[in-house]
Amino acid sequence: MLQTANLLNVGQVFLTIIGELILLFMGISFLVALIQKYLSKERIKTILSTPRKGVNSIIGAILGSLTPFCSCSTIPILVGLFKSEAPFCGAMSFLLTSPILNPAIIALFLTFFGLKVTIIYTLFTFVFAVIIGLFLDKIGMEKEIKKVTIKGGEQEENFTYEKLTGTFWEKNKIVFKYALNDALALFKQVFPYLLLGAGIGAFIYGFVPENLLADFAGKSNLFAVPLAALIGIPMYIRTETMIPIAQVLITKGVSYGTVIALIIGGAGASIPELTLLAAMFKKRMMIAFILSVLFVAIITGYIFNLIF
Repeated sequence: MLQTANLLNVGQVFLTIIGELILLFMGISFLVALIQKYLSKERIKTILSTPRKGVNSIIGAILGSLTPFCSCSTIPILVGLFKSEAPFCGAMSFLLTSPILNPAIIALFLTFFGLKVTIIYTLFTFVFAVIIGLFLDKIGMEKEIKKVTIKGGEQEENFTYEKLTGTFWEKNKIVFKYALNDALALFKQVFPYLLLGAGIGAFIYGFVPENLLADFAGKSNLFAVPLAALIGIPMYIRTETMIPIAQVLITKGVSYGTVIALIIGGAGASIPELTLLAAMFKKRMMIAFILSVLFVAIITGYIFNLIF
């Protein structure tokens, strides 16, 4: 009977999580697609070309948090920024925020963790991205960038608003149509990961003992946060998959800090992203970037453990 009850609980949790994810992801994907149609890569380069480093780093972090490109798109944009001689600090802040702070992540955080957690996560990741961008610039890491061009990085992108002709309403009608198509295409691509995340989360909820996770990754284990940050990098679980799992982990006794460190480590310095960055970063810059992501993950994790 206990096994049957557990299976029923798993099924209910799975349906609840996947239902929330489908509605949320479709809505946010549509809004993200609209942003990408109105905010072209060339416009990003232009906005980031302000000469003041402090302002530039803040703008870079803002643009990174508004443009949730995947690694295969973020890296070519980064190459374009360096080729157009955009300030280094802004480009690095853009690189740091793009994978760990974007509309999809914020929406998922709001849904699964609530407003307070979302605000604190957003604030600390944004501030750290700005500071690290300025710090890497200050210690001269700009010299550690290779002069390379990534093939495919400057290919003609999908159309954006300024490339359209016609009346205001005609252009916006086209933009909304293609944004919806893009959202549906992205949903089809990501849906297996959403299923995986909901499935793993439901399984943990139903079958993993609370004491086991609480002892291993609770607040009492001071090494859980840095270990989670390190594990996140090679693990590379998509953020869309990780957040529903994270919610269940927290209900099972895993500390907020451990979960946050895992998310930032995995999203901020995944193996696919590091592989692409290795083509343009010299060894010292690669080490500095990885340490920067780990620093953000670990410090943010400990701060969360102090607050929650």
